[in-house]
Amino acid sequence: MSGDAPAPKRKRRRSPFATTLVVLALLSTLAAGVLLYGASRYMHELPTLDAIKAREIGANSSVYDVRGNSLGVLANDENRQPVTSTEISPWMKKGTVAIEDRRYYEHGGIDPQGIARALVENLAAGSIVQGGSTLTQQLISQIYIVKQRTFDRKFREALLAIQLEDRFTKDEILTAYLNTVFYGNNAYGVEAAAQTYFAKPAKDLTLPQAALLSGLPQLPSTYDPYHNPKAALKRRAQVLKAMRETGVITAAQQARANKAKLNLKRGQVYGKVSESFFVRYVADELSKDPDFGTAAVRAGGLQITTTLDPKLQAKARAAMHKVLKTPGDPDAAIVSIRPKTGQIVAMASTRYFRKDQFDLASQGRRQPGSTFKTITLATAIEQGIDPSGTTYMSAPFSWQPDANSAVWNVATAGGNYAGPISLENATLASDNTVYAQLAIDVGPANIVDMAQRLGVRRSPLEAVPSLTLGADGVSPLEMATVYATLANGGLYHAPTAIKTVTDADGQVLMQGQSPGVRVIQDGVAAEVTRILGENMHSGTGTGALMSDDRPEAGKTGTTDNHTDAWFCGYTPTLATCVWIGYPDATRPMYGVEGVGAVSGPTLPADIWHLFMDSALAGTPPVNFAAPRKPVAWSTFESQFANRIVSTVSAPEATLSMPATTAKPPATTAPAPPATTAPAPPATTTQAAPETTVPDAATTAPVP
Repeated sequence: MSGDAPAPKRKRRRSPFATTLVVLALLSTLAAGVLLYGASRYMHELPTLDAIKAREIGANSSVYDVRGNSLGVLANDENRQPVTSTEISPWMKKGTVAIEDRRYYEHGGIDPQGIARALVENLAAGSIVQGGSTLTQQLISQIYIVKQRTFDRKFREALLAIQLEDRFTKDEILTAYLNTVFYGNNAYGVEAAAQTYFAKPAKDLTLPQAALLSGLPQLPSTYDPYHNPKAALKRRAQVLKAMRETGVITAAQQARANKAKLNLKRGQVYGKVSESFFVRYVADELSKDPDFGTAAVRAGGLQITTTLDPKLQAKARAAMHKVLKTPGDPDAAIVSIRPKTGQIVAMASTRYFRKDQFDLASQGRRQPGSTFKTITLATAIEQGIDPSGTTYMSAPFSWQPDANSAVWNVATAGGNYAGPISLENATLASDNTVYAQLAIDVGPANIVDMAQRLGVRRSPLEAVPSLTLGADGVSPLEMATVYATLANGGLYHAPTAIKTVTDADGQVLMQGQSPGVRVIQDGVAAEVTRILGENMHSGTGTGALMSDDRPEAGKTGTTDNHTDAWFCGYTPTLATCVWIGYPDATRPMYGVEGVGAVSGPTLPADIWHLFMDSALAGTPPVNFAAPRKPVAWSTFESQFANRIVSTVSAPEATLSMPATTAKPPATTAPAPPATTAPAPPATTTQAAPETTVPDAATTAPVP
């Protein structure tokens, strides 16, 4: 023990000598600085704020729904949320000045007296308790890039600090510093720090909380209260002592603050995001805009107001969960769009972001089944083919375009056929065999063109006849856009999730509404709507019919082996598409919620009905606009008008449709011969309702 005693005495005896050396070194440094200043002035190389490149200081962007509710924060790599001076606790300003720059309000950017005092106190304490540079100099080092060697850089930063003091007020500089400095745990700036350590805004920080944060910037890792609470408490005490010495708190306040526990509470504001799929979709879409890009979206401090209606989003989820309520049920996705603007008001699925971040609504590429027939119907009508006056033969259909191609066999569900049937009634029955013939007649390339015009603009489509039966995968968002364009009379609006984007100062940078572009004649859209409206009352869409019998239109869709089921429909004010299926795309949906085989007219129609009833409840019915330019029908004869078919079932045994008022047909395909043809070959595919059958040009026949 006796051998250890002299050491402290020797340390105390050397302290004055060491202090003298430090002061002499400081004076030498200042003298050298004066010489350098004179040399640089003589050589006209003084740095200016305007000539020095500012470093990009990122700030988090915030996302809101259409009603102003926060959906979450797009946290930058440097988690930062700038705030104004009035949004910072006065204790935070006082604590920072006391521990970092006591003479802040007295100097003009550099403070030789403060540097000397800091060196003395740091040596006496055996650790860093006060900073040497002024707050203004520290802000310069944070914001501006000065690429000289250490001494030269420090001198230039000092000169820039003087210029900064001339240009801005003390409070502006202090606020900028507090918004910039690093507080540890990826918290940049006082607002992020307040949320990270105490789950509260910076304006609500108490004295002990502000003292703790004020001491972190010098050594954030060392004083990290989460990992080293003892060091954090010791550092807080140093800040409180500095505040007492500078007279901003009383001895009683200091004592009470020293007794306070840390009471840490990690905030969720920068980690918790509502509607995670939708928020990510918004961020991705805005990042693709050349006026923004990923850096601006993630670190531009943007305020992004979206089109999402929280009430409709909740109704969409409620409809899905009411129908699919048993664990192990397939997933579902729903997208709802305002036809007049293209604004996405609801976009949800039954998946949970924390388990699987694949968004079924916008990223899913699923076969749409017979919902795609609507696009083929629009293609035919645009070519002047009259759905009421054009007759096809509903019967097993086989097609081989050339000797080198496989035979494409198409059938309807259960092998029941209508015989001669109008295209309109074939739409109500969702007859695969009729639409297979129609696709070949109108041309697959024209169907692709129509799909892209109406809204399928991201998913690749192959120009083959089976496209009409939904052979190529598309997203629910794309199909909702297609039906929204029809609801809007053929006027296309790009689907948008963004209403406005403003910067941190409130300046509007972007208005999200897209201009309408006419992609098809309004008469074409009106005729499609008329037929799909009949489908809601007497076709495959009756299960989706809304309770108030307002004007509406819609179409079902089911894929091969019941792996996907759809319902897409619209009113003049809202277009909605529902998809159900297993994400792995391999499991048929049998025995789900008491349904033997899930198809478009079953569970998807139920979800659509529940959502639309709720979404439009209390709103007056709106009629579809009458077309200004009705379709001029052309003379048309199908290339399959004279084909010989097998015996077919009586129409009344398979269809239940009202009589329709047929327009005078330009040309009606002749009826089949009265003689009985051989039964269809055993290789004919017996497809499910609205079944997707592979095209012979690309795949072998389905067994």
